[in-house]
Amino acid sequence: MKLLKQLMLSCFTLIALLNTSAQVSPSVTADTIKIKVDSIRVNLDTVIVPVYEWKNLADGIDLCEPSAPRLSILGDSKLTIVKINPNKFDFELLTATQYGKISRPVNEWADSFNLNVVINAGMYELSNGLINRGYMKSYDHHNNASFNPNYNSMIALNPKDTTETKFTIMDLKCDTWEQVKSDYHCYSQGMRMIDCNGEALSWNKRNQSCSMLIAAKDAQGNIYYIFSRSPYTHNQMIGFMMDFPFELTNAIYLEGGPETSLYVKVGNTVIERVGSYVSQTYPRDDNDHFWPLPNVIGLRVKQ
Repeated sequence: MKLLKQLMLSCFTLIALLNTSAQVSPSVTADTIKIKVDSIRVNLDTVIVPVYEWKNLADGIDLCEPSAPRLSILGDSKLTIVKINPNKFDFELLTATQYGKISRPVNEWADSFNLNVVINAGMYELSNGLINRGYMKSYDHHNNASFNPNYNSMIALNPKDTTETKFTIMDLKCDTWEQVKSDYHCYSQGMRMIDCNGEALSWNKRNQSCSMLIAAKDAQGNIYYIFSRSPYTHNQMIGFMMDFPFELTNAIYLEGGPETSLYVKVGNTVIERVGSYVSQTYPRDDNDHFWPLPNVIGLRVKQ
């Protein structure tokens, strides 16, 4: 509160300087004023305190939409977080290579396959538009049979041992691929953001900001889908997740930019979250629709 009062006083003082020419010293230039304004903006960013209020959508699925701890350059700076108890639902990994080589928006995947929640299954190769950048398998069908040695996170669905959780995320630096590759029917490989010990990883691959979708889990086995339309860097988003009031592990990056999609239709609740901005390749905030996706993960409420 003391910091906020000081900031408000600084703002009022600055406004007075701008509006009262007689009080402006010749040494106060537009550049100095800009520096003061920028300093105030940075300080205001640090006092944003997210409020995590959960809304139950159905047994085993909850929604929370807090402000991000830091303002983005665009948009509302909100996060959409869906918390899921995976043992309450059925899951499917659906690929266009298995279904007519037809990419579909997430809402069409949902309608066609009777799904309640649909997200990106991972980044795909733009050259052909159908193949995941890492290993991807759904039962006997391989979308990509090649294991990517640079991707150290793996989503696993539908275990062969039915006593195991239906959806998990593996850290391949903790569990080797040879140890786990036969345990589940469905796999989708991607890049880590938080490791198996809950430690943040530093992303130095590309210094860019974008809309973003991430999946992670907690110690109780709950799965979290984390979406942001407003662009942030990967390291900023990792920092946000580390500061959540619930501890996450095994966070995997699923997609960024206009392809980023989150669709929820549970009871009377419909949530559509569409990505847009990528600083280096799509620096626009004008996307207003779901893009067709070749590979998705779907959740279905048990009947």
